[in-house]
Amino acid sequence: MELKQMYTHLATYNRWANNRLYQACALLDTAAYYQNRSAFFGSIHGTLNHILLADRIWMARFTGKVYPFNALSDELYDALPSLQHARQAEDDRILAFVQTLAVEAIVTDISYANSQDIPYQQPLWQGLTHFFNHQTHHRGQVHQMLGEANLTPPGLDMVMMFRETTSLPASPST
Repeated sequence: MELKQMYTHLATYNRWANNRLYQACALLDTAAYYQNRSAFFGSIHGTLNHILLADRIWMARFTGKVYPFNALSDELYDALPSLQHARQAEDDRILAFVQTLAVEAIVTDISYANSQDIPYQQPLWQGLTHFFNHQTHHRGQVHQMLGEANLTPPGLDMVMMFRETTSLPASPST
């Protein structure tokens, strides 16, 4: 399987998983959604905001830009509906970005500064791999918090998406 195809699958999975997670979050009452819990970014709301913020920061890095922010805990949106709308738009942007990548670009270095303004240079594929792994990491935290809120969390296993999606190949090509 080519790297571009793999990242397209990861972007498709990312959109699918976020959609399922946000649908579950919409079932929560306001207090449960905003309740401070034992997570890096406090609440379900704080964690969802962080994921979107980090996605925007990394997408800017991938395209040679800078996304301004004060802290990794910045609140981009104060309510679930506006956050969900922005999440869907970002997921569409991510998928479009990876679909238009040239294979050569995936192995080309990108340069950026991290949140402490330390400069880095690394292949785009390393940044993309971290990008999708980071989203999965924090979605797992939200998944756990949904259970703490007495809501059955949705299944987010990637294999579920592959089973549900007929547009993806059953096996990778060589």
